[in-house]
Amino acid sequence: MPYREKIAWLSLIAMGVTFVPYFAIVASGRFADNPLPNLPLMACFAATTITQMIILGVGHLYLRSASPEDARTPPDERDRAITQRAMTTAYYALMAGVILVGCIMPFKQVGWSIVNAAILSIVLAEIIHYSVVVVSYRRQV
Repeated sequence: MPYREKIAWLSLIAMGVTFVPYFAIVASGRFADNPLPNLPLMACFAATTITQMIILGVGHLYLRSASPEDARTPPDERDRAITQRAMTTAYYALMAGVILVGCIMPFKQVGWSIVNAAILSIVLAEIIHYSVVVVSYRRQV
């Protein structure tokens, strides 16, 4: 498995482990009644991002130490094409989320619902990005 595919898998796992519980807590409405700035929800988001950073940091260190020569290999033409395809696909998903959050939601929603929708659109765009990378390496494209 190529190093860049391993990094994509690591990123997908880190997002799944951290943001699935976060959005489950948000969807449950556990912190919905708190007045703005809603510090408990902010603390939950901070814990989520710190946990994701720790998972990614430890994972990168492990993958880099397990195969240091693969980690140092510069991207070839195929790697650059896969990255370009993944970024393009994720960009369209992110723009759809930005339009929803910035142009539609302000007329019907307020506060943390808009913030969480923005976070969700970023997370979904990243999931799409890393999924396209994984699928492209799996298909040997």
